Amino acid sequence: MSRKDWTAPAPLEVERPRLPWWLMLPSKALFVAAPVIVGYLAVRLVDLVARRVYRYPVSLLGLATALWVGLTASWWWVALAAGLVIVAGAVWRWQWPDSFDRVARRQIASEWRRAWVYGRVWRRTTRFANLVRKAGSTHYYPRIRRVRADGWRDRVSVRLLHGQSPEEFVARAESLAHSFGAMSCRVRQDKPRRIWLDLIHTDPLREPIAPPALVELAADVDLRKVPVGAIEIGRPWNARLLGNHLLVVGSTGAGKSSVMWSLLWHLAPAIAAGQVQVFGIDPKGGMELGRAPHLFERLVFDNGPDAVDLLDHVAGLVRSRADALRRAGSAAWTPASGTPFVLLVVDELADVVAYQTDRGLKTRANNALQVITSQGRAPGVCLLGQVQDPRKSVLDFRHLFPTKIALRLDEADQVDLALGDGARTRGAAAHEISEDTPGVAWTTTEGRKAVQRGRAFHLTDSHLAELNGFLRSGRPTPLTLAPTVGPAESIDPPALGEAA
Repeated sequence: MSRKDWTAPAPLEVERPRLPWWLMLPSKALFVAAPVIVGYLAVRLVDLVARRVYRYPVSLLGLATALWVGLTASWWWVALAAGLVIVAGAVWRWQWPDSFDRVARRQIASEWRRAWVYGRVWRRTTRFANLVRKAGSTHYYPRIRRVRADGWRDRVSVRLLHGQSPEEFVARAESLAHSFGAMSCRVRQDKPRRIWLDLIHTDPLREPIAPPALVELAADVDLRKVPVGAIEIGRPWNARLLGNHLLVVGSTGAGKSSVMWSLLWHLAPAIAAGQVQVFGIDPKGGMELGRAPHLFERLVFDNGPDAVDLLDHVAGLVRSRADALRRAGSAAWTPASGTPFVLLVVDELADVVAYQTDRGLKTRANNALQVITSQGRAPGVCLLGQVQDPRKSVLDFRHLFPTKIALRLDEADQVDLALGDGARTRGAAAHEISEDTPGVAWTTTEGRKAVQRGRAFHLTDSHLAELNGFLRSGRPTPLTLAPTVGPAESIDPPALGEAA
């Protein structure tokens, strides 16, 4: 049988081997092209070696040195050097574990998992998951670019094929997680034709996080980064209040109140010092906000006329502050302006704007909230709204909230509704949050593509009792609950420097 003949294997069903096209050239042409072919193979070999040297310079240098010493001197010297390296590594890990973990262990674990866990079965897995393209008799596979092992997760960078989209990997994320022995797989878009597969092995946020002691908090709070909890890589989870509005979305029992109480816990010293004023509306009769009423300058326990009057009051405050800032030549509120920062907390926002049965109150509430969200950022007024249903029919001005926080959601389609279009493709998986981890949430911020996963501090009833007692004793002015005020058009807001 000549080189050009091919006989289909029987009875085994195996794939035809892929041979270079130039092996099919006639013998004379192959002889003439031999120098070019040899040169091409030499260039490929040099490129392969150069890539390996660039990727593993220390390892290859050490291996080459060991071979040279072993061949020219004695292999006992190589064994002694290896023993010294092991002892030095053990001492390093014992004395400086953080440095050892960052410099050595993660690199070794990353390369090991790239070769053994992913590279060994990557082609078979992607083929079984229908992530492979076939043209003629040639199969094309998405390629692994790099692997980063963080201990609790593996980040696998994948280069997509032409004509392939991240949604294909999103649809097969569960099968990929099972294939590689992970709890879950998140798909994040990195660059065009590049994605990250986050294969989660353990959840670093599975345990509740206790808040810091109230007495340790400073009165001078940075409103640009108020602590809420911790993100999954171990860093603090900070929320921006200054020049911002926050929308918290989550199902029943997801822990929406943990985000609110975490913010108020860290604002307590500033509230006691008169630097921050908090207004609250709790349509559930005070079951949530009523547990620490001394935090609030004014507090309403329903969604009726008193609640709408309070919204009108804050909307009027926004307008009066904006007018004063304009006259003073200031572009935005600052702590030096002489007025306190205002935080409006609305628990169950849908009860005020969507489920209100009185059409007149509903219209006034929507108008006031849209004034606050569209104009309140510069005058130093922030709205923290909580809602269970993120649909537009419930909250048609959710686009006016720059920061969106999604706790556990019931359906995958709700992720983009709560966090914005494309959030699920960028890795947000709020529909996969366990019911056993209340307070875990995904968050997005306007102007940033990255999504962030964190867990809010867990405040118990004793924490709230301590918080209420702290404000009762430390508040410079007496508490006034839910006074009745007129609508925004008839309000004569307090002048700058006076209590709102």
